[in-house]
Amino acid sequence: MMAHRTQHDGVLVVGAGLAGLSAALAAAPRKALVLTGAPLNHGCSSAWAQGGMAAALSDEDDWALHAADTVAAGAGLVDPERAALLAREGAAAVRTLAALGAPFDRDAAGGFSLSLEAAHSRARVARVKGDQAGRAIMAAVTAATLAQPHIEVRSGTRLRGLLQDAEGQIRGVIVEQAGQIHEITAPAVILATGGIVGLYAVTTTPPELRGEGLGLAASAGAMIADPEFVQFHPTAIDIGRDPAPLATEALRGEGALLINGAGEAFMAAYHPAAELAPRDVVARAIHAERAAGRGAFLDARAAVGDHFPDAFPAVFAACLSGGVDPRVQPIPVAPACHYHMGGIVTDEHGATSLAGLYAAGECASTGVHGANRLASNSLLEAAVFGTRAGAAAREAVEARSRIVRSAASPVLPEAALSGLRIAMSAEAGVVRDGAGLGRLISLIDDLQGAYGACADLTAARLTAACALTRAESLGAHFRIDAPEAPAEPKRTFVTLSALPPSPTSIAAE
Repeated sequence: MMAHRTQHDGVLVVGAGLAGLSAALAAAPRKALVLTGAPLNHGCSSAWAQGGMAAALSDEDDWALHAADTVAAGAGLVDPERAALLAREGAAAVRTLAALGAPFDRDAAGGFSLSLEAAHSRARVARVKGDQAGRAIMAAVTAATLAQPHIEVRSGTRLRGLLQDAEGQIRGVIVEQAGQIHEITAPAVILATGGIVGLYAVTTTPPELRGEGLGLAASAGAMIADPEFVQFHPTAIDIGRDPAPLATEALRGEGALLINGAGEAFMAAYHPAAELAPRDVVARAIHAERAAGRGAFLDARAAVGDHFPDAFPAVFAACLSGGVDPRVQPIPVAPACHYHMGGIVTDEHGATSLAGLYAAGECASTGVHGANRLASNSLLEAAVFGTRAGAAAREAVEARSRIVRSAASPVLPEAALSGLRIAMSAEAGVVRDGAGLGRLISLIDDLQGAYGACADLTAARLTAACALTRAESLGAHFRIDAPEAPAEPKRTFVTLSALPPSPTSIAAE
């Protein structure tokens, strides 16, 4: 049976996090249709972000310093021109959000109250009530979105495919709503579908974000960059919950220490910057302490203590819900999947390698994150490049060629997804090796054979296959069987059709 097809004469945005809504706002005066699975301000990583937005907002800082810190954190893979663009436009992006009503913390003089986070050379992270930045920013942007007459929001939709013509141009989307398949054509599609962290067993963000936008774009032929680089937040609160609550990095910026079960601070043994080392280093250190049976805890008793309820209310509430009072007890912590540095390759305006298709936010690869994202650059990237994508997409003109590809992708059953998540954490986690990655790819082969080319399986395959191919350690990608970093790091650029054959198919030959 043919799906019902409708036409949208404007910009079609899939995803309603900060990147998607920034794009929709920037599309004015062109109409923008925002498709989202969950209601606004729910089901997106942006609303869960704690730390804040990094930008050169003080007299002691400069965009060039921010750009340099971004490049340094990325372990040789950051595009310096894109990092400079992000940093140059960062302060204006934060001020724009403040003008929309985002209640950033202020100092006595009325300026932004800024905190220091790992791998930053200056205090430059604008926060809201310590750890409420994502929720508060999204509340302001959501209110602004609903007030705009050019934006229509349609919730309860799930992306199931991309419409494509004979020339390869993306012409719209296939969505499922209330159990029905619908096709929507549009002059421009912006994917702002989030990352792949829901493909892992323990995450710090909404588990429904499983890389479906990335997988569908790859299946359509889009160029993908750096999918092997997955960031694990070092200090997820280890109280047996999935998603895991997050103990924001700002706590370490305030002086909280990482200690083992014997009460010994251990980070100085792993890196000279100790608690403020890059995230990948801290995550591996905590992983090592736990693997050795010593345990890992974040001790904020002296740094924050009785100020917890007011200074970090989200962390305080999460700890209490798990039976931990962080005012008087160290917080048990463990690394958890947090962010995907890889994604759909875009230019500085969000355009992908496929005409008619744009991407922004975590599903995109703008070149600013490299092998290890600098703390609090994610919300900034979403705002800066989401706005750029919306402004570029509003100029798109409707194509007239015939649509030739309009099949919805299959859906991976929940039981199979659960097994995939466990395998992704075990084999493509904080520490990896070739044998484990081979086992993971074989599992993906089996699942695809049973259920078809599901979009989330495609995203998992890209991550695992490129991690296996990169037989070296770099940034967040650590191979225990190849721990040395390359002398000249190079980014991964790949299409789905050009992936190396899986171990299963090689064995079959």
